[in-house]
Amino acid sequence: MPRDTLTREKIIKAAIDLLDSDGLEGLNIRALGSRLGSAATAIYWHVDSKDNLIALAADQAWNEIALPDLAATGWRDAATAMATDLHAMLTRHPWLLQAFGSFLLFCPGKARHDDHTLAIYEAAGFSGAQADRAAAAVFTFVLGNALGAAAEASLTRKLSRYGGNAEEQIRDHMAKATEIAKQFPRLRARLDSAAADYAAAPEGSFEFGLRAILDGLEAELTTRGAKAGRTDRETLGHDHQGNHAGKAGAVTS
Repeated sequence: MPRDTLTREKIIKAAIDLLDSDGLEGLNIRALGSRLGSAATAIYWHVDSKDNLIALAADQAWNEIALPDLAATGWRDAATAMATDLHAMLTRHPWLLQAFGSFLLFCPGKARHDDHTLAIYEAAGFSGAQADRAAAAVFTFVLGNALGAAAEASLTRKLSRYGGNAEEQIRDHMAKATEIAKQFPRLRARLDSAAADYAAAPEGSFEFGLRAILDGLEAELTTRGAKAGRTDRETLGHDHQGNHAGKAGAVTS
């Protein structure tokens, strides 16, 4: 593909496709050029380095997450939608989890996501550091749940890299893991479940965990509201008693 028919958008899309299939370790300008039918020099004309290309790909991935309209959606539904969308995005692009530990990737797309997330928890009633903590609790939960799929994809690529049969090797490993698990009663009872597969979790685990975290945040808001109400009543009570005392003093004098 001649240089003048390339665009940055085409390059980024091809890079994301390559990253999705081959991971960070599979992204190089030669492989990307082969996908685009273009020379590496033409790609560098639009993207000045591999690191910059990964940052641009990450930015586009973050922009895939929809931002719920807080004027039309309650905070809890909005939080659920964004967390679910983030989990889906990270599952589609498992290389992004790899990239967190290797590249500095704070980009406009992530800033857009983070800012709207904070707006959700501020709408709920949290403020300042409290909103930060609420957002961080949900964010790290989502990352943890996306790690399984990312780890499996990375391991499969690694095992296949030198011509090995990744599926067969994982199956052999899981057979050995099963023998170990049989020594423990609770693990033995779960060996026939889907959760016994490599990097798997029980069905509905993500939804269960997210609901539990949001329940906890909602309870925190309720507790804070109750405490604030008690404080207001106590303050009002003290002021009321002080006014009575002042009136009594004025009468006796």
